Amino acid sequence: MSELSHADVLAARERVIGSVRPVTLTRGDGLDLGLAGTETDHELWLALEFMQFTGSFKARGALNFLLANQQAGRLGEAGVTIASGGNAGLACAWAAGQLGSHATVFLPQTAPQVKVARLRGYGAQVRLVGSEYAEALAACQDFAERSGALASHAYDDPLIAAGAGTLMEEIHAALPELDTVVVAVGGGGLLAGVATAAASHGVRVVAVEPEGCAALAAALRAGHPVDVPVESIAADSLGARRATVMAIQAARQGDVVSVLVPDAAIIAARQQLWDSRRLVVEHGAATALAALRVSAGPAEGPPAGPAEGPPGKRPGYGYRPAPGERVAVVLCGANTDPSDLVERPG
Repeated sequence: MSELSHADVLAARERVIGSVRPVTLTRGDGLDLGLAGTETDHELWLALEFMQFTGSFKARGALNFLLANQQAGRLGEAGVTIASGGNAGLACAWAAGQLGSHATVFLPQTAPQVKVARLRGYGAQVRLVGSEYAEALAACQDFAERSGALASHAYDDPLIAAGAGTLMEEIHAALPELDTVVVAVGGGGLLAGVATAAASHGVRVVAVEPEGCAALAAALRAGHPVDVPVESIAADSLGARRATVMAIQAARQGDVVSVLVPDAAIIAARQQLWDSRRLVVEHGAATALAALRVSAGPAEGPPAGPAEGPPGKRPGYGYRPAPGERVAVVLCGANTDPSDLVERPG
């Protein structure tokens, strides 16, 4: 099953309500977006989803996935297994613990040590395999077949995506007049869930990817999922080789704008959140804010093609809110080492 409906998101909300932390929203007034001479008279909000259990939005999808499978009798003594760049594994391990089960988590050897240590702190069995997510995924699939463990996925599952979509339901409930929500995109689970919910509320979605790992933009250009290189400062959480069918469908069916940002803007956005608000987030989370720091313009290469959709679907660089536009930027994770943040005087 690859299709996702708003009913799936609402069912997920009923499963996880009371067991996940409601998202905190705060005004983004005073943030210097680094673009002199541009309009800044839009209304900016920050959705602090990095305050979620396990430090990212992934807790929502993991809990929804395991609750649904437990109710269906598919969560047995072998527990659950997942391949992850880190955050999905943390969420899976936490959710398994909430249900009295256990998790075996496969990660690339390049995963940040802060995530590996936290995984072990949640009681997960950690297996480090290969240098990219795809290699960890192959090892995880082999383990699931041999052990009988329930196989979860970091993002390519309707239950995972529906759980992520509960975030949009909370944002809309708090900001019913919101025009636009901005989210970072890796494999596309967050995008699929948020865009599915946003479409039912008439909210535009800006899907932001690092230019060095732009699986969604490439899929929109090609008209189908394609493998892409993975080279970005945010690759530990956004480094999927290809976008999911669910994410592509959501990007085509809803009011979704696909944009790219360079690593320099991601680094600057992360530093700015620390300088101005003392918020420590992952580069993956800062990717969403980086879209507002980049002068909007067309991406290189052909537009997103006949099957490519209208110009509004074509990947470009950055996003400029219109005057008066109400925008919420999702800061989706904070499992990071803050030692590279610069302490500035004053």
